Amino acid sequence: MDSNNPVSAVDVDSEAAFLRQRRWAGLFLHRPRAHAQCLRARQAASPSCSSAAIMSERLAKPTCLLVASAASAGVSADSFNQSFTLASAAFNLQVATPGGKSIDFTGVNEANMRWIQDFRMKPYANPAKLESTDGARYHALLIPDCPGAMTDLANSGYLARILQHFSSENKPICAVGHGVAALCCATNEDKSWVFQEYSLTGPSVYELIRRPNFAGLPIIVEDFAKDSGATFSASKPEAIHVVVDRHLVTGQNDNSTIAAVQNLVFLCNGSRK
Repeated sequence: MDSNNPVSAVDVDSEAAFLRQRRWAGLFLHRPRAHAQCLRARQAASPSCSSAAIMSERLAKPTCLLVASAASAGVSADSFNQSFTLASAAFNLQVATPGGKSIDFTGVNEANMRWIQDFRMKPYANPAKLESTDGARYHALLIPDCPGAMTDLANSGYLARILQHFSSENKPICAVGHGVAALCCATNEDKSWVFQEYSLTGPSVYELIRRPNFAGLPIIVEDFAKDSGATFSASKPEAIHVVVDRHLVTGQNDNSTIAAVQNLVFLCNGSRK
């Protein structure tokens, strides 16, 4: 990232580069299981010391709020899997949805089905209520690719207050794919958009127009961002494209999840030094 330029973009179209991203992420994606095994071994050897070490480690980690849609259009299974796994290695993570409703995953397949099933069995699979969430308790905010965000999060006054707080405090924010639509709810008292002078990305009109329900979409992020005074950019459909402007990280689509969350972790680590 160029330190002289507050806006940087990652635009990777080749399959080889995408595979390198996935291999890099694998270092994080497999870390929680190995880490848990290590902690269990330490606890068996010395329960009291291990408990103290675990508590100390949790207190040392920054906190991250992962906001997901509760609308019927759902949340991308792949994007949520990657977001949750990468973020939980770096943060103490809390999932929240409107009303604390359970998440409906889209794009569930053989590759991610086992992870989704395991996730649903965990205590933390029950989201907190977004309406009761205090943004001041968190160091970072993460919104994965959520097609449902265009319906509920894009109009959420509760999320708007959290985003306003994060913006005023320059806390790192990351939104991916359709999750970028959630940012549209954040307006100032004069009705201007909180992110009006930012550079960002999200699903392009060219990507959206291929959807069978394009005519019925409640919001088109590219049009909203441009009309609200932001600078919007996009790469080819399905390409990895991430834009970082100050404390805001946005990813164009599902495939951009890993790169976007990596940048969120880097930003949060840098802001806490």
